[in-house]
Amino acid sequence: MQRLAAILCGLARHLPERRVPNQELIDSLGVSGEWIVQRTGILQRYFAAPGEATSDLAVTAGAKVLAAAGGGADAVILATTTPDQTCPATAPLIAERLGLGTPLAMDVSAACAGFVYGLGTAAGLISAGIAKRVLLIGAETYSTILAPGDRVNGAIFGDGAGAVLLRAGAPDEPGAIGPFDFGSDGSGHELIMVPAGGSRQRSSGVPSAPGEEYFTMNGQPVYRQAIQRMTESCQRVLDLAEIPVAKIDRLVPHQANLRILHAVADRLGIPEDRCVANIAQVGNTAAASIPIALADATTSGQLQPGQHVLLTAFGGGLAWGSCYLTWPDVHIG
Repeated sequence: MQRLAAILCGLARHLPERRVPNQELIDSLGVSGEWIVQRTGILQRYFAAPGEATSDLAVTAGAKVLAAAGGGADAVILATTTPDQTCPATAPLIAERLGLGTPLAMDVSAACAGFVYGLGTAAGLISAGIAKRVLLIGAETYSTILAPGDRVNGAIFGDGAGAVLLRAGAPDEPGAIGPFDFGSDGSGHELIMVPAGGSRQRSSGVPSAPGEEYFTMNGQPVYRQAIQRMTESCQRVLDLAEIPVAKIDRLVPHQANLRILHAVADRLGIPEDRCVANIAQVGNTAAASIPIALADATTSGQLQPGQHVLLTAFGGGLAWGSCYLTWPDVHIG
């Protein structure tokens, strides 16, 4: 019996209504628009409205992809760093709001690498025969965990959601996800974190210090680690797929920073014009960044059926992952 593979069959994205250009951040962050562009490549991002949670963005993106690809899903995975609550997981609420009944539903927490980790989880559920159709959503509201006046992170991150629908199929079909490569390095867990709110801080018996409830990132070591880990991970996937890098038509990295994206492409030997980058328009949306980039690239014609595509991401944990697929004729919501 031929093993089952996860086939990408639907794709959608959703951004909040509030667009935040660099000019709007100048006074609150104490930086210029030029400073932001030079260091990140970002021109604007989107922030959720007051009272708008991660699940709200995820439900809209999920509804779009289900309408485009038809049918339902018997598993729902949410990749996010900003769930509605610490407990319970947000995915069951999303499944209920989408009218999907009582499917398997869970959150995946791997920071900015969450979407690729979610793809691997979905592929495993399908290959094991546990699920036939998996709705995978990357959704974030980073604006809710950014400290007021954080001049670095406040300029980088934005909110949004991207969703894909995966169905069971044959490994040689266009859209079959894999092979994969994953890795982690817990010795760097303090480089990207929210210090307060978890069991470590709560069990200490010491109240959190002011500001510890907000996101922190040590930029320079993260910059170096991201380039190294994504490059190495991509190379391992190419080796597993037995595909030379010259055949890769599109590299779609997590939209962390434009300089990181181009550095990874350069180290792999992939021309910059084959590197999909929409960070200028949406900022770094963490676990949502790859599906949003895929949707934008498909709509604009950058991604075409039959192209060889490499996905890669790096995030807190530290965690990273990459995968390969041949781009299908996908339904866009």
